[in-house]
Amino acid sequence: MKVISADGLSDIQPCAATIGFFDGVHLGHQYLIQRVCDIAAAEGLASAVITFAVHPRQVVQDNFHPELLASFEEKLSLLAATGVDYCMILPFDAAMASMSAHDFMEQVLARQMNVRHLLVGYDHRFGRRCNEGFEDYVRYGEELGIRVERAGEVDMDGEGVSSSLIRACLHQGEVEKANQCLGHPYTMTGTVVGGEQQGRRMGFPTANLSLSEPCLLVPATGVYAVDVRIDDEEQWRPAMMNIGTRPTFHGDHVTLEVHIPHFQGDLYGHRLTVAFRRHIRAERQFDSPEALAEQLKKDLKSLIPNPPSRD
Repeated sequence: MKVISADGLSDIQPCAATIGFFDGVHLGHQYLIQRVCDIAAAEGLASAVITFAVHPRQVVQDNFHPELLASFEEKLSLLAATGVDYCMILPFDAAMASMSAHDFMEQVLARQMNVRHLLVGYDHRFGRRCNEGFEDYVRYGEELGIRVERAGEVDMDGEGVSSSLIRACLHQGEVEKANQCLGHPYTMTGTVVGGEQQGRRMGFPTANLSLSEPCLLVPATGVYAVDVRIDDEEQWRPAMMNIGTRPTFHGDHVTLEVHIPHFQGDLYGHRLTVAFRRHIRAERQFDSPEALAEQLKKDLKSLIPNPPSRD
């Protein structure tokens, strides 16, 4: 996949494209992009995804704080895995936000991006006028030489797969359902920083994580079975993660702590990627650190000794 910014758009071949923020690149997004690739192959066009580095609502709403499902770098990696030819990064700003759908299709999609076939998601809208929809896009496309088509919805257990549904699952600690909707494990990446060493004193040393993407959604508090990758290692290690305030120690803020069984070594300053597998239990206060340590021993027994490959 070739990533192209605004200053490189003159090199774009005639293409079939879809546009969106594609947060998490979930199954619905993957279906949409696969349809674009199929259309491109059938019509002799390049295939393209048009997206944004910053969530558009951050431009139009000063107080909007996105709960992202992937960092920008992770999103690019997931998009590349779909096999699409181009990923075009639009610099969304106030001027672009004020454009009508017709002007956007004419000035950006047709002139700059050489789009000949546009596939839109079943509920996707663009342009400043909220009352414009798919029928308008089709009409504008006929005028501009862009064939406009709408993709269907991807369902899972009777619910439409969407970034909103995945966020709701993660807020409830339902990481297995979130993973099913994503089509891949939900991951968080961060740097190991110093902590209070309470886990080490109990015999369960933990790596305290500072997220690389501060707007990334943090799942519900609790204990999770996860897989962990250190820096760029190929190996994924089964581990246990606690998200919470550490009530047994009267903590007052949420921390992200990872315990990697049998790991020997210094992780400070290293990058950890954590892939969620399932929720083990809710966080709760124990009568003593010893009681917590006993519970942690039970939690460890629920980890899968040999996690499946993520390749």
